[in-house]
Amino acid sequence: MLLYYITDRTQFPGDEPARRRRLLEKIADAARSGVNYLQLREKDMPARELELLAREAMDMLRDARKARSETGNQKLETRLLINSRTDIALAVGADGVHLRSNDISPSEVQEIWNHFGIGRLARAVIGVSCHSVVQVARAASDGADFAVFAPVFQKRDAPDARPASLEALRQVCREKIPVLALGGITLGNARSCLEAGAAGLAGIRLFQENEIRRVVEVLRNSGPH
Repeated sequence: MLLYYITDRTQFPGDEPARRRRLLEKIADAARSGVNYLQLREKDMPARELELLAREAMDMLRDARKARSETGNQKLETRLLINSRTDIALAVGADGVHLRSNDISPSEVQEIWNHFGIGRLARAVIGVSCHSVVQVARAASDGADFAVFAPVFQKRDAPDARPASLEALRQVCREKIPVLALGGITLGNARSCLEAGAAGLAGIRLFQENEIRRVVEVLRNSGPH
């Protein structure tokens, strides 16, 4: 099961420095707990500030990797993706990027990565936001590593947005690409997404409003039977 923490520091209380500190604490928790992917999605940040935050996040992930290596802990390594900014991902040595549904194609990102590739990995890890079967199929044909399909359930902060439903999730999961469920995912409904065929679960509040270690433990034990 793939677990994907998507960040949003604006959901934390306090001023900007306090929110930033809280976010970095969550990133460190995610890395220690075995979350597979972490998307830095601070869309309101100026590029320079986003790059500085991404560098701090990478430092957190490196520290977690080093700690696991020293203790012999074989937990999955957390990989950092930057939302829609291939340039920043390359600059900080991140693992890849997450693309919007109307962004440049995964194949274009891979060409840029191969040309300027100074990242830790030989190729970029690329996720794509999708809202339909057509978009998921396109992500697969363009070489994305996984698609994030949303919103599956009603979102608390977007009550007017129509959820796609579990049946829609079941349909997109038939495409030849891992699909992660996003949108209103909770510990209570996660299993239904996996039973519909999702390869994993993505969320903001799911991780930010709960103890990440417990969330990971519960989710990894909630697979379909």
